[in-house]
Amino acid sequence: MKATTTVMTEKLKALAGELEGELYDDRRMRILYATDASAYREMPLAVTIPKSVSDIKKLIAFARAEGTSLIPRTAGTSLAGQVVGDGIIVDVSKNFTKILELNTAENWVRVQPGVIRDELNMFLKPHGLFFGPETSTANRAMIGGMVGNNSCGSNSVVYRSTREHTIEIKGLLSDGSEAEFKTLSIEDFHEKCEGETLEAGIYKTVRKLLSNYENQVEIRKEFPKKSVERRNTGYAVDVLLESAPFTAGAEDFNFCKLIAGSEGTLAFITEIKLNVVPLPPKEAGLLCVHFNSIDEALRANLIALKYNPSASELIDHYILECTKDNIEQIQNRFFVQGDPGAILVIEYARTNQEEVIEIAKKVEADMRAEGLGYHFPLLFGADTKKIWTLRKAGLGLLSNLPGDEKAVPVIEDTAVDVNDLPAYIREFNEILKKHGLHSVHYAHAGSGEIHLRPIINLKTEEGNRLFRVIAEEIASLVKKYNGSLSGEHGDGRLRGEFIEQMVGKKNYQLLKEIKQSWDPQNIFNPNKIVDTPSMNTMLRYTPGQKTPDFKTIFRYQNQDVLQHAEQCNGSGDCRKTQLSGGTMCPSFMATRSERDTTRARANILREFLTNSTKLNRFDHEEIKDVMDLCISCKGCKSECPSNVDMAKLKAEFLQHYYDANGVPFRSRLIANFTNSAKLGSIMPGMYNFVMTNKGISKLVKKFSGFAAERSMPTMYKTTLRNWFEKHRKVEGRRQEVESLSEPKPSKKVYLFCDEFTNYNDTEIGIKAILLLEKLGYEVDIPKHEESGRAWLSKGLLRDAKKIAQKNVALLSRIITEETPLIGIEPSAILTFRDEYVDLVDDADLEKAQELSSNVYLIDEFLTKEAAKGNITKEQFTGNQKLIKLHGHCQQKAWSALSASVKMLSIPENYKVETIPSGCCGMAGSFGYEKEHYDISMQIGELVLLPTVRQQPEEVIIAAPGTSCRHQIKDGTGRKALHTVEVLYDALV
Repeated sequence: MKATTTVMTEKLKALAGELEGELYDDRRMRILYATDASAYREMPLAVTIPKSVSDIKKLIAFARAEGTSLIPRTAGTSLAGQVVGDGIIVDVSKNFTKILELNTAENWVRVQPGVIRDELNMFLKPHGLFFGPETSTANRAMIGGMVGNNSCGSNSVVYRSTREHTIEIKGLLSDGSEAEFKTLSIEDFHEKCEGETLEAGIYKTVRKLLSNYENQVEIRKEFPKKSVERRNTGYAVDVLLESAPFTAGAEDFNFCKLIAGSEGTLAFITEIKLNVVPLPPKEAGLLCVHFNSIDEALRANLIALKYNPSASELIDHYILECTKDNIEQIQNRFFVQGDPGAILVIEYARTNQEEVIEIAKKVEADMRAEGLGYHFPLLFGADTKKIWTLRKAGLGLLSNLPGDEKAVPVIEDTAVDVNDLPAYIREFNEILKKHGLHSVHYAHAGSGEIHLRPIINLKTEEGNRLFRVIAEEIASLVKKYNGSLSGEHGDGRLRGEFIEQMVGKKNYQLLKEIKQSWDPQNIFNPNKIVDTPSMNTMLRYTPGQKTPDFKTIFRYQNQDVLQHAEQCNGSGDCRKTQLSGGTMCPSFMATRSERDTTRARANILREFLTNSTKLNRFDHEEIKDVMDLCISCKGCKSECPSNVDMAKLKAEFLQHYYDANGVPFRSRLIANFTNSAKLGSIMPGMYNFVMTNKGISKLVKKFSGFAAERSMPTMYKTTLRNWFEKHRKVEGRRQEVESLSEPKPSKKVYLFCDEFTNYNDTEIGIKAILLLEKLGYEVDIPKHEESGRAWLSKGLLRDAKKIAQKNVALLSRIITEETPLIGIEPSAILTFRDEYVDLVDDADLEKAQELSSNVYLIDEFLTKEAAKGNITKEQFTGNQKLIKLHGHCQQKAWSALSASVKMLSIPENYKVETIPSGCCGMAGSFGYEKEHYDISMQIGELVLLPTVRQQPEEVIIAAPGTSCRHQIKDGTGRKALHTVEVLYDALV
C-alpha cells in the first residue's frame, strides 16, 4: 500500500536528501511530466533526475519499500503513453548522455541511454560509421527510448529495428542488482540458470516457457507472421524463440532481443552496446511520385520495392494541406505539383548519381505501364533534406487542425505484410467510413506500416466512444491479416489492452509470467504491455468537460487560446540541442531541463486553462515560473511543426497575470523604452555618462533590476528623425542647383524609423538612407508610432494594441506594393507581419493584412530589387571579403535570413557564411535582467560567441539585430555590423 500523501511527502523529502541528482514532488513539475506525445495524462507521484547508477539503485529500493513504481524516461516522445503513470518518473535525459566507448575494428559503440540518436551519428561520421535505425524524432530521440520502444524509422527496409543492432545491455533488475545481457552460447545460457538470484530466475523462467513444445506451437501460430518485419506486439518471445537453445541451428540466445521493445517494464537500462554499420552510399536521390489516390500509391509501392530502395514513405493530401500554412514547411513543398491525393517519397542510394537516375527511369516506366503516378520529380543534394524535413514534420503538422477535432493516435502503428497493405488499407478506410470518419495516412509504406490517424474530438463523449470502438475494430482487422498492432510506436497504455486478442490467451499468460519473473513487485513501469487498464481512460481530455470562453487580447485564428496551446502534441521538437541547428528552444539548449521546453510551457498552460477553479485562469504562479525562461525568440512559430507560438502565448499570459497581480516596475520601465529614450535624447552626453560611468551605472542597474555585468546601450548625438529632416533640406537644396540631367530617384520607399534605430543605432539608420539613395531610391520617413516591440515583449498587450491600431491607421493609406515600408531592426519591422495582424480590431484586420504584405526588412527589399535587376554588382566593390552572418531570431522565424545572405552576396567577391547559431541569448531585455544574465550568456556560448572568437580580425561579423550585436560586443569584444553597414561600405 502507498503511504498517505503527508507521510509520502516526508519520505520523498528524505529520499531527495540521499540522491546526488534532483527530485521534485511539487505540482508544477508533476504536471510537466504527466504527459508524453500520446493522448494520455496521469499525474506522477514525483519526478527525479538521477545523476548516477547509485541514484537509480536508491530509487529502486525506495519503490520496493513504499509500493510505488519507477517510470524510466528519456525524451518523452512516446506515442502510446509509455512514460505516463502514477509512480516516480525517472528522467535520464540530462545526466546519462555519455558516449562511453567506440570500437572501429569490431564496429560497435557503447553509450548511456540519454545519448541522442542524431548526435551519436555526428560522433560516428568521422569514423565512416553510423547507427542505422532512425525515427522522425531522431534529433531528440535517445538510444534508451529507442531500445525500450524498439524503434525503426523510414529506413527500416534496410536497417530494420533497434533490436537487430542491440548487442549488449547493462542494467538494474527490480531487486537493485546489476545485470549484463549479451549473446550466450548454449552452455553459458544453462549456466545462467543456476542459482537462486533474480537474474537466474529470469533465465529459468524463459527456459521453462520456451522449451515447452505446446508453447512453441502456440507462439508460432498466434504471433504476427514473420514476413511482417515490424513486430512489436507484446514481449518479443516469438523472436527469442528463434534462438538456441530453443530452435536448432538458430543464432545464440541474447536477452537484449526481449528487452528491446519491453518499454522499461523489465529492467532499468544504464548502458547499451550497439552495432554500427558503414555509412550509406554517398549518392541518394528521392523519387517523389505524385498519385491521384492513396490506393494508387500503395500499389505503386510494390513496384518501387523491387528496385531495393532505402526508404519508401507516404505523404497524403491531408498532410500536404497542412504544409501550406506552415512557415517553415511551405518552403519544403517546392516539389509538389498540383494537389495530389498522395506522394510516395522513394529513396534510392547508390555509389553514383547516374545509377540512381537509371533506376528512377525504370521505376517510372514500370509505374506508368501500370497507369500509376502522374509526376515523377527526382531530387538530389540539399533538396532531399527539405523533403525529409517535410515528411518528418507529419506528426506535428497534424496538430494544426483548427478546433477540437484532431488526428488522434489510436491505431496509427499497425503493420502488415507489405503485399497485404493495399487491401488492408482499403478495408481500414471502409471501417472508418462506416463511422463517418476519415483518416490521415503517412509514413512507412515500404515496411508495410502506414501511420493512420482518424480525426476525432476526444473532448466529447462520442469522441471517447469512437476512440475505443475504432481501436477494437482495427485490432480485429490487423488480426485478420496476421499483422502487428504495434509496428514501432509500442503498446504502452494504448494497445496493451488488446495484446491478449492479438496473441491469444495462452501466449498472453506467457507474457505475464515473464513480467512476473523479472519484476515480481511490479515496480518497473507497471500497466504497460500486460495488465493495462482500459485504453480510453486517463486521457488528456475528460469527455464532456467544458472550458470557459476566454476574452483574449490577441486574435487566435479559428481557435481560442487554449486550443492554440493544445496544438502541442508533445512530440518534443523543442528538445533538440544546438548540435541539430535551428533556434527552438534556446533556454532548453542551455539548461537541458524539461521545464524549459516549449512543450512544458504548453503543458502548463493547458493544465490550468482547463482545470483551474479561478475566475482568471491565467493567475497561477506555476505558469509564471515555467514561462520565465521563454525568451520570446519566435523559433517555435516556424520550427514547431504544430506552429505553437509560445511568444504569443507568453505575452497573452503576462497581460492576464498582470491584471490580477499588477505590473512589475521593471516590466513597465522596459516597456516604456521609447519614452525613456526620448528623454535621454535631449541630453545624450549626460545620459551616456550615467550609463557608462562605472559607479553610477552600477546604482542605476541595481535600482532597475539589471545585471551589473551587462553594458547598457548609449544614445547617439542626434536622433535619426532629426538627422533626416536636416538631410532632406540639404538634399532639396542640392537638387535645385544641380543639372536637370542628373538622374532622379526611380522609386519611392518609406522607411520605418523604429525606436532602437532612432535613438541608439542612428548611424545604421543614416547609412541605410544613404545606401538607398545611392542605389536610386527616394526615401521618406512617414509619421508613425514606435513599433511596440518593448510592450509586446513584457506582455503589456493592451498598450501594444493601441500602438498597432495607430500605426495601421497612419500607414495603411500610403503603403502599397509600389511604395513599400521597409525596416532596419527585425524585431520592430516584423511586428507588422506578426503581432499587428493578431492585435488590431476586427474592423481593421483587412487593412493590417494588406499593410503586412507590403512591409519588408531592408535585406528582403534589396534582395528583391537585385533579383529584378534594379541593383547590380557593378555598383559595389570587387574586393574579396568573408562575412560570418548571425541571423536575428524573428528574422529566422519568418524565413528571412536567406534574404540577408543574398543581399550580402551582391558584391561579386563577398562570401557569406551563416553561423549555425540559434538565439544569441540577449533576446531584447532578457539578457539585461539580473536573474537572466547567466542563462543569457550560456545561450550565447552554445554556438555564437565561440564562433565569433575564432574568426580572424579581417572577417566581418554581421548581425541585423540590435540585441545580437550587443551580445556579441559584451561576450567577445568584437563589433558586429548590421548588414546595411556592410553593403554601404561596399559601395563604389
